[in-house]
Amino acid sequence: MRYLRLAVFVATLLCASTPARAITVAVVRPPSSAPKLTETMYRLQGELLSLGIGVQVVDRPARHDASAPPSQTWLQELATERDVDAIIAIVGEDAPIAVDVGVTEQSPRRFEVSRVTVDPNADSASERLAIRAIEVLRSSFLEIDLAARRRAGEPAPKPPAASVSAEPVSSPASHPERFGVELGAAALTSLDRVGTALMPIVRLDWAARPWLLVQVALAGMGNRPTVTRLESAARIAQQYGVVRACYRFRSDQRLRPFLALSAGVLRTSVEGQADSPKQPHTVDQWSLLVDGSAGIDLPIHGRYHVTLSAHAQVAQPYVAVHLEDTVVATSGRPNLLLTLALGAWL
Repeated sequence: MRYLRLAVFVATLLCASTPARAITVAVVRPPSSAPKLTETMYRLQGELLSLGIGVQVVDRPARHDASAPPSQTWLQELATERDVDAIIAIVGEDAPIAVDVGVTEQSPRRFEVSRVTVDPNADSASERLAIRAIEVLRSSFLEIDLAARRRAGEPAPKPPAASVSAEPVSSPASHPERFGVELGAAALTSLDRVGTALMPIVRLDWAARPWLLVQVALAGMGNRPTVTRLESAARIAQQYGVVRACYRFRSDQRLRPFLALSAGVLRTSVEGQADSPKQPHTVDQWSLLVDGSAGIDLPIHGRYHVTLSAHAQVAQPYVAVHLEDTVVATSGRPNLLLTLALGAWL
């Protein structure tokens, strides 16, 4: 009987000295190694470790679309498989646009997922997103603790003031820039005696990626510069349409430089003017047009932005203007173009 009492006493000491199981969180690593995603990963791990929370880094399967939010079922299965208390998954392909925070409540057994979003154009977006995700995680753990205390009849501590509003994961994440339209003006001039033509321009934009735009641009219906020789003259009208691929640097920043390459067609109309008995002619010519450009894209308010770009255009065949049987001007070898447009994302 004495040995039985001693065994019970030792077991009681061991149970009292055994620490509670530490909280463990799995952070899902996105398949992309873009700098902004990597920075968010490191910040999340650092914030968790600073709170004494165990961290597991889990690779996200390549079959999952990086730009789409993970499903709640997949996150719950991962939490069960890894035996962790919570899951944090970064949503975004080239830059983080949201973080999903999933927490397992033990009794009753259920899995709740919340979404934390942040403006990708804000300063220190990765840092803000990581801090807000940790705040949501701590708030979720506090709610679980409060529920457990209520079930046990224990007094509940006063919860801290929350500074984050989380959205349900069922709300789909959409890219802030997808389809857009731009309206503006273009100034087109030749390096060989054809004066400057001012014309309206319209562009249709599609953001295939945050850093890649595909655009269709049309310009025309502007003024007609005139070239002269002796008593003859010619008025020149030009219109063009191109398809453009535009690469944007620093797509997550406010001021975004870009480079673009375009291809399309140029229509040049030359209308001759001469006094009788000379016979003037009107000639239309279509040419293949290649356009290289550089510029900046500046968001100004909400979905509106301004773009400014400089272009060099080469036409094949180029246009030669003849007056009095003499070539007096050429166009398209090359032409220079300056555009300014106001755009809106729809």
